[in-house]
Amino acid sequence: MKIGSILTELRLKKGWTQDQIAEALGIKRARYNSWENDIARPDIEFVDQLAQLHKVSSDYLLGRIEPGIPAWATSKDQRDFKKMLEEDTPIMFDGVPIEGEARQRVMDVLTGLFWEAKQMNKKTYGRKKNIKNDTPDNITE
Repeated sequence: MKIGSILTELRLKKGWTQDQIAEALGIKRARYNSWENDIARPDIEFVDQLAQLHKVSSDYLLGRIEPGIPAWATSKDQRDFKKMLEEDTPIMFDGVPIEGEARQRVMDVLTGLFWEAKQMNKKTYGRKKNIKNDTPDNITE
């Protein structure tokens, strides 16, 4: 996805006009419009300001992270997520496959639960800093 369509989507979700975004950034509407229409790309300083304004990561704005994937997710986390989504097993309820819009809603809920569980797991079992002093006196064989 290109930055222009991402900016448009974020702006419309908030119900803002291009004028309102441009004013918040201290630029002219025509300049902002050129970003949404992929005629020009914002400088890095504006990417940061846009990310803060929309409460998303710069990587998301630049199309490096798929929607729904948190900024803290590592490449391994993203592979795990992709594997979960690509599994071709049908989603069943009471022995009946869930399809169409209902299936998408279930997948959306599972996506949220997946990332919530990943984040809790990282907080609980994440890499701990070794605070021991690794001098020869403290090393046992």
